[in-house]
Amino acid sequence: MVGEIKVGSVVKQFFQQDGSEVTALSGVELTIHAGEFVSFIGPSGCGKSTLLRLIAGLDAPTEGQIYIDGAAITSPSYERGLVFQNPMLFPWLDIYHNVSFGLKARGVYTEQKEEVDAFIRLVGLEDFYHSYPHQLSGGMAQRASLARALVNHPKVLLLDEPLGALDAFTRMNMQDELLRIWQERQTTMIMVTHDVDEAIYLSDRVVVMTPRPAKIETCIQVELPRPRARSNTDFLRLRSKILEILNFAGKTYEPDYYL
Repeated sequence: MVGEIKVGSVVKQFFQQDGSEVTALSGVELTIHAGEFVSFIGPSGCGKSTLLRLIAGLDAPTEGQIYIDGAAITSPSYERGLVFQNPMLFPWLDIYHNVSFGLKARGVYTEQKEEVDAFIRLVGLEDFYHSYPHQLSGGMAQRASLARALVNHPKVLLLDEPLGALDAFTRMNMQDELLRIWQERQTTMIMVTHDVDEAIYLSDRVVVMTPRPAKIETCIQVELPRPRARSNTDFLRLRSKILEILNFAGKTYEPDYYL
């Protein structure tokens, strides 16, 4: 398992119902190294989730190409797991069958069914095998969603604001869970977030994007040792730097504030 992503001069355009053209991404160039944790942050609607969808293979660039380990991405693949803001679990299946669904769809469940137990334990849901999504808290449902994506051993895990719907305390706990899983599995993780603190707390690098049509404004290496303290002076200095780049300098900012 490697999982290096290269985004090469990617342009993405859409046509609206009135026939007008919208450019979401304009000449995006980026390399994400295998095993790296990278967050995309930028103004709402700038194209962060669009770029994530292109990496997932759910859509194709208008121009340019995206590669995983040197191979062009042309369609979705179990090698690139995707976790959304809402868990998207099948309500008619219990947790065990939700997590095992991908293995069954690929026809490998018989050979790999022990993986289901392993990943349910990894996310701390071993006491909820036979619970249904409506019986779980938001944080527990998101854990199940992570297990469902990870059970396929993806090279890259794509996270589209996966913690955005959680309350502040659950969100911080889930941030620690994400870090634990990332450190244990060494899976390349790419996350879209609107939370500057979350990006700094989790990431090796924070990719700051411009307003639409989005380009990469800058990539900021987060060199703070883990575990990171949100009250640390260097943490706060880095937060101010990112907010200044985003033109929020001088404005009041709270950790759960969204751009």
